[in-house]
Amino acid sequence: MTPPIICIVGKKKSGKTTFIEKLLPELNALGISVGTIKHDAHSFEMDVEGKDSWRHRKAGSLTVAVSSPTQVAVIKQVEKELTLDEMAEQFFADRQLVIAEGFFRSDHPKVEIHRSDAHNRPLCSSSDELEKKLIAMVSDVGVDTNQPTFGLDEAKQVAAMIARQHLGWVQSGMWGGA
Repeated sequence: MTPPIICIVGKKKSGKTTFIEKLLPELNALGISVGTIKHDAHSFEMDVEGKDSWRHRKAGSLTVAVSSPTQVAVIKQVEKELTLDEMAEQFFADRQLVIAEGFFRSDHPKVEIHRSDAHNRPLCSSSDELEKKLIAMVSDVGVDTNQPTFGLDEAKQVAAMIARQHLGWVQSGMWGGA
């Protein structure tokens, strides 16, 4: 089964990664098994030149896995960029939730991070937030939105909102009905 996907979006240097670093421990504290996906608009290299996995890829392997008793990494050449749904289904089926950094154009629910010292206004506003599937705004200032707004240090509250809205968590912390 494919887990729900929540995108953490915002303009460059808005603090998306910093907020995710605060959000993940709060989701874990609720007992939620989380995976993350980071969007990179450019090609990237994970392999270290000269290492065996790098040598395997350079010799022609289109998929390379590195396995140890505690973790596994797979580097797979693809013909086209995978969608969030494809990645969640292939790599995160054993998780309860996927947090994706970026993917503003996706059709998944979004939490926008906005810092006033980085940008004058957020990506979403009340005029397009439903179309963009905005479910919350995290900001250091008041913003034009009809969605719940949280401060930059309110990761615990955002985690609880996500758990309630997307995983069926109820106020007492028990899992189950709405």
